[in-house]
Amino acid sequence: MAMIPLPYGIDLFEQVRKDHCYYVDKTHLISEMMGVPFKINLITRPRRFGKTLAMSMLASFFDIRKDSRELFEGLAISKDKDLCAQWMNQWPVLFVTLKDVNGLDFQDAYEMLHQVLADLCKEHYYLKTSDRVNAEDRDAFARLCARKGELADVKNALTILLRMMRAHYGKEVILLVDEYDVPLAKASDNGYYDEMLNVIRMLLGMSWKSNPDLKFAVVTGCLRVAKESIFTGANNFVSNSISDVRYQDCFGFTEEEVAQILADADLSEALPEVKRWYDGYRFGNMEIYCPWDVLCHVLDLNYNKKARPGNHWLDTSHNNIIRRFIDLPDMFVNDKFEILLSGGVIQERIREDLTYDIAHSSEDNLWSILYLTGYLTQVLPEELPEGMTPQEGKTSLRIPNEEVKSVFKDTVQEWFEASVKARDRSELFREWWDGEDEKLTEDVSDILFDTISYYDYKEDFYHAFVAGMFSGAGYEVKSNSEQGKGRADITIKERRRRRAIVIEAKWPGSCPDSLLRIEDAGPPIAARRFCMGGLSIKKKGATLESECQEALDQIERMQYAGNLRMEGFRTVLCYGAAFLGKDCLIRRAVEKE
Repeated sequence: MAMIPLPYGIDLFEQVRKDHCYYVDKTHLISEMMGVPFKINLITRPRRFGKTLAMSMLASFFDIRKDSRELFEGLAISKDKDLCAQWMNQWPVLFVTLKDVNGLDFQDAYEMLHQVLADLCKEHYYLKTSDRVNAEDRDAFARLCARKGELADVKNALTILLRMMRAHYGKEVILLVDEYDVPLAKASDNGYYDEMLNVIRMLLGMSWKSNPDLKFAVVTGCLRVAKESIFTGANNFVSNSISDVRYQDCFGFTEEEVAQILADADLSEALPEVKRWYDGYRFGNMEIYCPWDVLCHVLDLNYNKKARPGNHWLDTSHNNIIRRFIDLPDMFVNDKFEILLSGGVIQERIREDLTYDIAHSSEDNLWSILYLTGYLTQVLPEELPEGMTPQEGKTSLRIPNEEVKSVFKDTVQEWFEASVKARDRSELFREWWDGEDEKLTEDVSDILFDTISYYDYKEDFYHAFVAGMFSGAGYEVKSNSEQGKGRADITIKERRRRRAIVIEAKWPGSCPDSLLRIEDAGPPIAARRFCMGGLSIKKKGATLESECQEALDQIERMQYAGNLRMEGFRTVLCYGAAFLGKDCLIRRAVEKE
């Protein structure tokens, strides 16, 4: 196995190159960008797709303070001698990233912004003593450096720096703003959106609105925030989103690039699994892999060739958007979520010029957010399922890969568990303790009916589901605890009344609606759904009735109730429970005399 030096967690181009890290060449972004005249170029991509590294690369290329020839040697852009002669290290560059501007309230976030601007001023500390800069700007610069600037200083910080740099160098300045919309996204999440918008609108908008000191600006973010007037008055403004063909392979990895990384690491056999888990995003006309995920998995494989793909979205900051979506009472999206989680396609209207304050105000806006932030991806007309045709004005959407599907599943399960706990469960508990298995079958089926199904429920889901009914209610709940000759699936103990419940859960299998047929399951269930062909049934001929009986037989055979009685529990109720999709059958074991 070849241990390649991956730039794991490194988003500074200069560090990647100087440390001789593995670098997937994206320098053709420069030639593509410079081929079209612009004053403001907004590029929107989901997070974790290399925007900061790309912006750092642009800064290294243009910055007049540097000699970057060695950094770019051997890369694609170095072959364009004329472009390099005109642009490489020929222009003053002001590069600022707003990705760390965050806070639980406006004051915290504002202080973070003030710190980002102070650090930016310190990077250009030479301006403080430049005799080409006017005294008033030097005074404002000193206040910003010391984090003593007033609100007006903060709002005008970039404009002041551009003016000072133009005066110092005698050249217009290139402005690079990375993750410009993060402060607005965080403000929207935490309830201070209008206050933050007021600052960001002035900070950014004034820096490029008819500004003679600006050569051009490149701005990256997740969303195109247009209606807030941040880009109002920006001359020659162009926007590039995930729907556009330009720059389609400049962010993220193509399959060819991923195959090369894996080959260089002697891991080519991992490509099918890497593709299944981390591919599927569509930028323009190309399918793109998430670079962060690929690097994380290759890093794992470097140390353990048997490492399985995992979810690297767990620590990202926007996974709560799915939960927020299904929590909204006026949005009935369960059926659409079920289609997506079963691998299907939905068609929705997509807006690309959203504002964060209205992002959750309509279902269309929420689908747009999920699309623009990478949770859903576009399906081309020729890739639509059989029988589905494109709808005018709508975009066909699906979950891109297994990793994002796991985020949906985890979020749905957390939502379901929370919704169960929020119910009044007193009547449900009474039914369990009184042995009313027919009523339990009906009520538990009703609870399952309210879930968002994802069609690959396994026994562990149902174990967690049943255990979750009793959690937080004062009972001692154990899963797979030692009882008798084996392990009971779920044991519920109420020591105060010296009573306990043993539940053995079974699962015949699962399948999507397209493979389901109606079959008589016997009373008290009039009709149940079962898979046709038996392909998704774990045991041929298995039904809810047969699985429930098997559970009861196992309880008796393994003597699960014995130890509980030996522990001093006077009452022990034993149940067999069989589940299939959103249906269940619960039977109480009849004690033999």
